Order: sequence, then C-alpha cells, then structure tokens
Amino acid sequence: MNESIQQARDVALNILKPSQRDIEHGMELHKNSLVCESYGFSPRAAVDGDAVKAAVEAGASDLELQDLTEDMRMTRYVTEKTEREEFMAAWEAAGVTCILQNAGEEGNSPLRLIKRLARYTYVTDMMRDFVQKAVTPDDILAAKAQNRHCLYMSGNGVPLPQDWASVEEELRYIRIFFQLGIRMMHLTYNRRNMIGDGCAEPVDAGLSDFGSTVVAEMNRVGVIVDVAHCGWKTSLDAAKISERPMVASHSGCAALNPHYRCKPDEVIRAIVDTGGYIGICCIPRFLGSNGDINTMLDHIDYVVKHFGADHVTIGTDVAYTSSASNREHRKIPKRRNSRNRWEAFWHPNEFGPEWRQEHQVLSMAWTNWPVFTIGMVQRGYSDDDIQKILGGNVLRVARAVLTP
Repeated sequence: MNESIQQARDVALNILKPSQRDIEHGMELHKNSLVCESYGFSPRAAVDGDAVKAAVEAGASDLELQDLTEDMRMTRYVTEKTEREEFMAAWEAAGVTCILQNAGEEGNSPLRLIKRLARYTYVTDMMRDFVQKAVTPDDILAAKAQNRHCLYMSGNGVPLPQDWASVEEELRYIRIFFQLGIRMMHLTYNRRNMIGDGCAEPVDAGLSDFGSTVVAEMNRVGVIVDVAHCGWKTSLDAAKISERPMVASHSGCAALNPHYRCKPDEVIRAIVDTGGYIGICCIPRFLGSNGDINTMLDHIDYVVKHFGADHVTIGTDVAYTSSASNREHRKIPKRRNSRNRWEAFWHPNEFGPEWRQEHQVLSMAWTNWPVFTIGMVQRGYSDDDIQKILGGNVLRVARAVLTP
C-alpha cells in the first residue's frame, strides 16, 4: 500500500480500535468474499496538467475542458504506466471484485449519457486481463473466480430523446442503453425532470404518469430502478409500482440523519418489499453526527435491525484518486468561476467546512473496504450476513432484475 492508502487505513483502524482477532478474521473474510459495491467509481487517474494547460491557453471552451479532464481521469491509466500501477494497487487494496460503476453523466440526454459509458467500455476493452465489463451476474462471479475485477455499468439518468412525440418513442432508448451494457439507471438526479421530483426539490410531488411508464419499461427490459437521488415521495411511488426489486444504491437512513439524500423508514420499507436494498454511502454530510466510519456502520446496523441483512449494501459514492493529482492540477492555469451545473442542485451551505474534517473522509476512503468488513466483524455480525452486505445482496437483485 502506498502512503495515502496506508494513512487512510490507519485513521479508520484508530477510530474503530478493533482487536487483533477481529482484524485477522475481517481481513480473511474480506479476501474470501465476493465484494460488489452497489454504486461507486473505479480509481481515478491524475490528469496530464501540461496538456490541460495547453488547452486552456489555446482557448478551449468550458465543455471541451470538462470532457478533456474527465476523459483523462477515467482512462489515462490505460496508457500511462505509473497511473496504471497505482490504479491496480488501489483495486487490490480495496479487495473489491465489482463496482456498479457510475457510467453516465447526470441528466437525460443520450449523447451526454453515452460519454462515460464509452470511456469505461474502452478501459474494460483495453485492460480486460485486469478489469472487465460485466453484463450478467455470472460475469461478476467469473471475475472473482479468476481473481480479476469488473464494472457493472450504471447510468446516472434515464436516456430520453426528449422529442415528446409519444410516450413509446421517449422510452425507446432505455433498451438501447441496456444493449450497450447499462444495468441500472437513476430516475432523477436532485432536480425535477419529466419522470419525477429529485431529492433536493423543495416540493416533492412524486412520480409523474410518464415516470410510471419509465419504471414499467425498466422492469420489462431488465434495468435496475435506482431512486438514490429521488425525492421521498418519488421513491415511494416507484417502489409501489415496480414489479422487480429496486434500490436506493447510495443513500442512508433518515431516522439517523434527516438529510434529503437519506431515506425515511416508510421508503426503505417500500424498497424492501420489492426485494431490493438500500446502499449505505460514505459521504459524511449525508450520514450526520461524526460522519465517519463508525457512523456509516451505524446506518448499516439500523437497516439490519429494522429490515434485515438481506436488504442493505455498501455504495460508497467515493473514489480513490491518484497520488499525482494535486501535482498535476497545480500546473493548470486558474480559470474564471463558473455557475453550478443544472443537476448540482444542493441546498445552501451543503458543502460547509464542518463536513470536510480529514478523519471523517479518510476513515471511509474507498481503499478501506477491508476495514468496513473488520468493523462488521467487530460489531458481531455473522459471516453469512457480512457476505450478503458485501456483495450477496447486489448479486441477488442483479439476477432478479435481469432474469426474463
């Protein structure tokens, strides 16, 4: 492990203070388990600061620079040896087999959504001896058996042509993106769209009539319905009509912290009744209180105690970032401030400094997955329940939704 990975590991263990017995059992159990993240990001590369600087000085537009830097972060480890070595080391330190990978930029435009999918498809095409594209649950199991890793793709929105000629015509891209490999989609992302209200809307009007047809089509095609960024009523409405298991892939329990990105018991119960799960994230401000690894484990405890170990997963919503990132970023000329993106609709003061204490963030670093397992061992979970939370529940829902 490099210095940053080791530092994060030490911070988490210092907070938990597990016994040596718990550490040894947790590490062994983690190694032997299928670990499948319900929503997250594969490790990110550093950008090429000199290349971005040249683009800025040549007058590149904001959109061009966004595409350039995002492409570098998502693919540069394919061609750069040092970045590739760190990318692989982060995967191995985390002990994760599969990530339900954020593979779509937030929104509904098919052209926008396809960009990240193309980038991660390129990565899995070029690095298939290490990380593969999984298109069925059996591919995930095969990756574990071969000591490899895989991405099960998730789009951050439902692709809609937005011609509004007919309901049927608006739905047609759901199947197209499924054929391209997308296996999960957000119904909304923070804001209101034609499907329903996002979690940050001040009025949660719920799922629209059109949204009901979207859920039905996703059920028919075999795409997991994800309400992580949906409003509470939108989530509840979707759960009531979904005929397949649906999920809140990276969220938390509003009973422990009444943040609008968490879900209240009524919504969790509705999701559970579909056969689905709630994924607990690693975002301090969503979890509340100390917002560290212990708080994250408290959210897991809450779901297990009130809804059962069959209905909770871990979807960190965080990523490992290359140790060269800060160095490369300093090469890039300072640019003018830009307005918030449309989908980045957060309430005022959402990103206050009180949520950026180093121990909080480091304790839930993506490479600390083995420590998550140690924490569950420390809290007395059975091996069977831990393995459900680590990956079994994701695999079960993936099978249930994909099966004709």
